[in-house]
Amino acid sequence: MRSSTIGSFIRGAITGAVVAVAALAICVFGYFRFGIAPVATSAPPMVFEHTLAKAALHARIRKEMPTGAPISADDANLASGAHVYMKNCAVCHGVIDQPATSIARGMFPTPPQLFVKTVANDPPGEIYWKTRNGIRLTGMPAFTGSLTETEIWQVSLLLKKADQIPPAVRALLTHNAEEIASGR
Repeated sequence: MRSSTIGSFIRGAITGAVVAVAALAICVFGYFRFGIAPVATSAPPMVFEHTLAKAALHARIRKEMPTGAPISADDANLASGAHVYMKNCAVCHGVIDQPATSIARGMFPTPPQLFVKTVANDPPGEIYWKTRNGIRLTGMPAFTGSLTETEIWQVSLLLKKADQIPPAVRALLTHNAEEIASGR
């Protein structure tokens, strides 16, 4: 008799769990299907959106990022990286001593201004991974196919050294900065 009571309890618990999961799935589906979820860049993020996306991103980067750079962070590579940055990155990630562009201010999430909030503490392989692969749902494109591996490494090393840029390279990053800041 006692085992049938325990069996009934277990069946009831399993049934309850299945019903709860089904109800949750229906609610989540409805949340997205009926346009309740915030999708505009001006809307606040969904509950746990930032936390879950960041956790997944960092886990993937740790798993796949290279541990060393195949080129050195010498002045020539940093200068080449500055040219790549100004052409491909500055409109979103800003330039030295200039405010964020209107394009950057209109994005969600807002892209980091990489000469204000540097990534100098990040490993070069992490910067490379983000530049090469992009970051889903952020507006950060993958530059694989647009830039060579060397160019991706050059800009990655430039950003790694963002807080210690040589004067000649700094000049390259401020040349035409007003034009980029105005979005022209």
